[in-house]
Amino acid sequence: QVQLVESGGGLVQPGGSLRLSCAASGMNFKDYPMGWYRQAPGKQRDVVALITSDGNTNYADSVKGRFTISRDNAKKMVFLQMNSLKPEDTAVYYCVTTVRTTDYWGQGTQVTVAS
Repeated sequence: QVQLVESGGGLVQPGGSLRLSCAASGMNFKDYPMGWYRQAPGKQRDVVALITSDGNTNYADSVKGRFTISRDNAKKMVFLQMNSLKPEDTAVYYCVTTVRTTDYWGQGTQVTVAS
């Protein structure tokens, strides 16, 4: 019943920006933390950013100062603003939440940073 639908990925040049969006349904969105993870080919899926139900945020060291996670509880959406993108940011990006002990993942959206 919980569903996360991501959008906003694409191809961008190094130094550019993208804004990812994730729309949630089937849950009381405001009560749960949200997160963004990414997975590059042949690599583990790693956390990028987390945001609590109260709006507190945490970031991986690799993206601090460049990425911003935010949420709009009225719209039941979470966002990831990505600035100063680097080739090593290339990955499939996933949004995630945990509801009643179960993790729910979006379908993923491809971000490619290349000149």
